Amino acid sequence: MKVLIVEDDPLHRSYLLEAVCSALPECRDVLEAENGADGEKMAREHKSAHIVMDLQMNARNGIEAARTIWKERPDTRILFWSNYSDEAYVRGVSRIVPDGAAYGYVLKSASDERLKLALRSIFVEAQCVIDREVRGMQQKSLGQVRGFSDSEYEILVDIALGLTDRTIARRRGLSIRSVQNRLQQLYEKLGVYQMSVEDSDEGRFNLRARAVTVALLRKLLNYSALERAEAELNDWLRSH
Repeated sequence: MKVLIVEDDPLHRSYLLEAVCSALPECRDVLEAENGADGEKMAREHKSAHIVMDLQMNARNGIEAARTIWKERPDTRILFWSNYSDEAYVRGVSRIVPDGAAYGYVLKSASDERLKLALRSIFVEAQCVIDREVRGMQQKSLGQVRGFSDSEYEILVDIALGLTDRTIARRRGLSIRSVQNRLQQLYEKLGVYQMSVEDSDEGRFNLRARAVTVALLRKLLNYSALERAEAELNDWLRSH
């Protein structure tokens, strides 16, 4: 067995190396990459390697690296080890996992034993291991709790990118009315509403801008999610 550690923090890489060696005595070789770009390259060179991956890294983050790796080798087993349980990260991972893939999402705040159990469960037994806090966010993001449906989340991302209702409708294959209805649903779920100003016909807020601000404060959106969305938007614009 080979394990590839993809982590930009040297202390965290050292900790993961100890955890892997302790949890997986049958591991013959532990490889290390300092960022997502190097991780992709090493994953191609060592095709049988299982991967422990940080999410937030410079020079290509973990979600982008994992998407490339899974596209080339869908049976790769990946354990995401992250400080973040934000909905933006959880959605980012959920969108790219291939059907039937064994993967995990464990927070860096988890105990040593929890991390070691996850390593063995995923890499030896091919079981998925998701921390409870992350699992709760997954259920919320999938609409099993009062969260956002995928279509509502797409609209949120589109207004964060500055798209008009008409452009959103073209991009998503919707009517203008459907876009506006989903915007109203977003505003309701985000608790965004217009506050009137005395002696004025205008309200206090631009609701679209306010919705994006609230989403950022609630960690529904982050830089990585918007960076991916901007790249996808540019691809769409080039083809339309």
